[in-house]
Amino acid sequence: MSLPTAISAQPGTQASGSGRNWVRNAAGRTPRRSSSNHRTRWGVAYLYLLPCILGTLIFVLIPVIAVIVLSFFHWNLLGSPTYAGLNNYETLFRSSQFWQSLRVTVEYVVMTVVPLVILSLGLALLLNRKFAGASVFRTIAVLPWLATPVAIGVIWEWIFNPQTGVINSALAHIGIQGPAWLSSFAFALPTVAFVYVWQYLGYNMLFFLAGLQGIPTHIQEAAKLDGASRIQSFFRITLPLLSPTMLFVIVIDMISSFQTFDTVYVMTNGGPGAATNLINFSIYQNAFTYLNIGYASALSVVLFVIILIITGVQFLFFRNRLTYDLG
Repeated sequence: MSLPTAISAQPGTQASGSGRNWVRNAAGRTPRRSSSNHRTRWGVAYLYLLPCILGTLIFVLIPVIAVIVLSFFHWNLLGSPTYAGLNNYETLFRSSQFWQSLRVTVEYVVMTVVPLVILSLGLALLLNRKFAGASVFRTIAVLPWLATPVAIGVIWEWIFNPQTGVINSALAHIGIQGPAWLSSFAFALPTVAFVYVWQYLGYNMLFFLAGLQGIPTHIQEAAKLDGASRIQSFFRITLPLLSPTMLFVIVIDMISSFQTFDTVYVMTNGGPGAATNLINFSIYQNAFTYLNIGYASALSVVLFVIILIITGVQFLFFRNRLTYDLG
């Protein structure tokens, strides 16, 4: 007789007790099997994450720690490092070149982040409409971001060439003599900032476009029925619901602008004079031109702290201003 039959036919017999024991034993073994499967699943997950964890450890965490340690040493890449304590930081904060480079960097960040956020939001609003060829225009807008900054710098350096460049040639046809864009103290930094904005405009547009398409249409329709104008709807509905996207875009733009190097290196090499000598370019010069690794490491640490503080301030500013719904 099978066990289920014994249990159902003779509920008071030993077979029934064995059935109850079997059920209890089965119930008791189930958590162990579940726990084992749970650990197996986590083990497989960590196995898949291992390459990413190792990459972060080797290419991010270890270099960061190495830079912090090297900032307390004098080293020219040839001899052995010698302990310098806080000497590199003292030299840095007493250097007029550092403060001038910091001023240029802040000006550059303002020249790039502010127009980049405004223009990319406007472009996203324009391309969020339904019209023929909208997807084509979205693709075209993103294309500059797909190119490398070095290639972009080479192309725009030719375009801004004072003798053979396209811009000055076009201006000459209407009787205007174009300036020396990249060798002028007045125009060099704004020109590099313009190239940066041009390259990343479409990239930022994608984030704003995703944010706009995530706003429920019924909210906009309800506002329209209540008599709200397009401007009122934008400032009271669209912009508040875009605040999480706005925070993300401003943070990544700020960090990216502070870390600009490729475009400056290709287009101006930090010149004329020190007109485009951003902190990141100054780090490169001190490390690989002057072989002052300790000082360059101290510059890197200071730049990291500046970016960290500004990012923290941004999060504090947006902390009570983020809107995820209007409920």
